[in-house]
Formats: sequence, C-alpha cells, structure tokens
Amino acid sequence: MNSNNKLKVVAVSTSRADFSHLYWPLRLLEAESSIELTVLAMAAHLSPEYGNTWSEIENAGFKRIEKLECLVSSDSDVGMAKSLGLATLGLADQLDNLRPDLLLLIADRYEMLAPASVALTLRIPIAHIEGGDISEGAIDDAVRNALTKMSHLHFTPTESARQRVLKMGEESWRVYFSGAPSLDHLRRSSIPDEKLVREKLSLTETDKIIIVAYHPVTLLDHTTAEMESLFEALEKRNEQIVFCFPNADTGSHQIMEKAEKFSARHPKAQIRVNLDPITYFGLLCCANMMVGNSSSGIMESPSMGLPAVNIGLRQQGREQAKNIIDVSADATAISIAIEKALCPAFKESIKNTINPYGDGHAAERILEVLKRLPSKEKLLFKKSTI
Repeated sequence: MNSNNKLKVVAVSTSRADFSHLYWPLRLLEAESSIELTVLAMAAHLSPEYGNTWSEIENAGFKRIEKLECLVSSDSDVGMAKSLGLATLGLADQLDNLRPDLLLLIADRYEMLAPASVALTLRIPIAHIEGGDISEGAIDDAVRNALTKMSHLHFTPTESARQRVLKMGEESWRVYFSGAPSLDHLRRSSIPDEKLVREKLSLTETDKIIIVAYHPVTLLDHTTAEMESLFEALEKRNEQIVFCFPNADTGSHQIMEKAEKFSARHPKAQIRVNLDPITYFGLLCCANMMVGNSSSGIMESPSMGLPAVNIGLRQQGREQAKNIIDVSADATAISIAIEKALCPAFKESIKNTINPYGDGHAAERILEVLKRLPSKEKLLFKKSTI
C-alpha cells in the first residue's frame, strides 16, 4: 500500500485492441476509492502509423496516464526484438519511479514481456488477465504462458483456461475465472445502432458488410504467407468490406499495403486504421460476417451470433463456439466458407450460440479480487503445486 493507504495499481496497455479489453476493468478500478490507478500506454499506442491511440485513453478521462515510446518503425522480427529491448530499458526507470503495489497486464502481446520482466526484478506483484488460452500458430502462445508463470494472480477467459493455469502449477487461490473483459462492452457500454454505425463508416443500408481482421502469422518464416489466399477470395466479393488494421508484428506493413491497394480498386472496400471500441462493437453487431485470423473472431463474435471464418494457423487450438468456421489458407476453401457464413440457414443455426469466453461480468469479478489482495510477501512467494 502507498502512503495514502490506497492500493497503487499500474495497468499496461500497448494497443487499441487491449485497451478495448481493459476499458471496463480500468473504469471500475478508477472508481474504487481504495485503489489508485495509473494507466501506462506504450508501444503501438504512441505510433502515428497505428493512429496515436494513447489519446483514446486520455479522451476517456482516466486521471493518471503515463506514456512510453518504444515501438521501432519496422516490419521485421529484429524490429520486434529491438522494441522489446527499448521497452525494458524505459520501463525500468518508469516502474522504479511509480513503484506500484500491483502491475496489471493482459493477454499475449510480445511487448508485455517487457513490463513483466521489469516488475519481476523490482519485486512488483503481477496480475494477468486472459492467461491459460491457446493460440498455437503465433508467438503469442509462448508469451501468454511465460506471463502466466511470471504473474501472481490470474484472471482466465474460460473455465478450461483456468484449469490449464492450475495444471501449470499455480496455486488455486491465485487463479480465477473472469471471462474476457471485452465482452463487458455489451453490458455496460452504449453500443451505437446499425443506422449510426453505417452513417459513421459511410456504409450503405442495402449492401451486406464483411469485416476483415487479419494479422501476421508470427510463427511462420514468412509471416504473411497465408495472406494471398484471403485477398484472392475477397476479389470475388461484391459486399461492403471493412478492413481493420493489423497488429504491429512482422509483416504488418505488407498487410496494410495489400489492404490499401485492394480498397483503392474496390469502391465498396475501406481500411480503418483505428476503430474505437464502441464503434467496433457496433460494427460487429450489424455486420453479416467476419473473416480473418483475429482473436476477436473467436472471443467476441459468438456473443453477437456473428458468423466468423477463421483462416489458417494463427488461432489454432483456441476454444470455439459454433459460429466459427475453420478453414485452411486456400482461396477456394475461404470462398466456400464465406458463402456458408452468409447463408441465412447458417445464421439461423447459430442464433443461440453460447460464448465460452464469458458473460460480460469480467470487470466486476476482477475488481472484487483486487479489493481483497493478500500481503505483498504472500503474493510474491509462489509455491508450485506440481
């Protein structure tokens, strides 16, 4: 505890995507009188290429915001490694200055290894959200598991994920099912209706909408090797297409360039550098389908009964609801899957889909645990159960 007897929590956000997930846990933490919250924005948040999205945190009204610029403008794995090194150097000073009682991290982005490593050496307990999941086609899987072993409290997105964390030797009192906090938007946020979304994104009322969320496959030597099949399949479509910007990984610039050129040739296609969480969820609610390899297609689309075509290796191993159509990175197979996803009979078959990633109550579950933390010594001294 700090001098005013409040629990001092620093929450790290590296991109628009994880801020969307963290938004409601952070809202509840900041509103809690016994907690002093600081939001630390770093990596893609500070990049003009990715929309300078740290300003979203500022615009949301959070009182204490720290910033760390560390993302190398690169499209290579060496650039990713150097960004990790820069982040570690900068965070050493920043976390030394802040000295929180708890560091809050989320998910599986490689940049999260930097704050976790620094906190570990500074003896700052770590709470990790969304551990125990699986994504075998990306380095995210190894990062997620590393963060689990470096952390002292765990909030898992599914019950199966909670069981995996326990099997990694974590003590049961440290491991809680919360659900994916991004789903809290559907309960707590004012999601715009279809008319407002179409107006904001200049989408016609008559044409169907396909959301494309595609990221590099970071375990492949050529991280965009599966990309060509997707774009070949999209060439044949006449629906409105909304491309979401890829993550800041090796190969992301190639995907951006491909999407920009595609949109320049197709009047009904557009690319969005940054969609705020509320608009994005509104788009998910009114779209006809989603295609790509994003975790959003796995974790969030089931709650809207949105058909989602999941391509290739990246999300291999993740738990799935019945709205997901898995397909190999083959243009013909992707085209067949898109037709299936747009079929009214398939839409009807998934309308009562149950989302294994939670019920929209994650933020309150996380808050209740953090309000009753044990001593720092008990948190730091872990015992293995295996």
